[in-house]
Amino acid sequence: MATLPDYRGQHPAWCPGCGNFGILKVFKDAMIEMDIEPHQITVVSGIGQAGKFPHYIKCNTFNGLHGRTLPVATGIKLSNHDMLVVAVAGDGDCYGEGGNHLIHAIRRNISVKLFVHDNQIYGLTKGQASPTSMEGMKTKNQPFGVLSEQLNPIALAIALDCGFVARGFSGDGEHLKGLIKEAVHHKGFSLVDILQPCVTFNKVNTFEWYNERVYHLESEYDPEDRTGAFKKALEWGKRIPIGIIYRNHRETLEERIPMIKDKPLVRQSFDPSKLQATQKEFY
Repeated sequence: MATLPDYRGQHPAWCPGCGNFGILKVFKDAMIEMDIEPHQITVVSGIGQAGKFPHYIKCNTFNGLHGRTLPVATGIKLSNHDMLVVAVAGDGDCYGEGGNHLIHAIRRNISVKLFVHDNQIYGLTKGQASPTSMEGMKTKNQPFGVLSEQLNPIALAIALDCGFVARGFSGDGEHLKGLIKEAVHHKGFSLVDILQPCVTFNKVNTFEWYNERVYHLESEYDPEDRTGAFKKALEWGKRIPIGIIYRNHRETLEERIPMIKDKPLVRQSFDPSKLQATQKEFY
């Protein structure tokens, strides 16, 4: 059985007090409690403070380009759908540079688990507004306030009929750990948007700001009611719901591809002579 030292990576270089520390801790705890060994998981990331996540965890990892987390994660999952593939991104990395990839990953319903560290700011590049920065928020390159409407990733995902949509808060570790487990167990694409304060560059959406607003979804709430889920996704401001907001049971991409449905690609036999014969056709 895996233990915490088995997942220990490099020493984090995040700012003291960063919400990323809470996410890293509960992620490791969740993997251990689910008895997932480091060799059974691949963590993929792009660029940003959240993009450093694979450096701080010991398992199969891939740290790629800005906004290109999901294409790599998709390729890995299609090559070996027995592997747990986790994509980690920041709000800028995923909803900005990678927004087009997010839309199509949701459409395909590939069984990748996406955890977005949403601090509503670009932290690595020192404080520019991100797609989830609130309208009117003043930043280094928006001195008159953000003029664009704030992106609502939860509403976007539900509109696209995403398989699993949840929102967590890095300041509520036990609750977030439960969401991570649920996302991993879900068959299909999972998006968990994690509200995560940036203590250095975002002086608006602080731990105190979130603690005054976030609340757990009621026990009677039905995440499979798409209309109700969309209505819940529009809540923001004085009250912010956290929990599983939407879930469905669509067929996954891996199940719809006949060549890999029953056997992962990496376990299928490969005959080089057939490739050579195909190459000769182009001579």
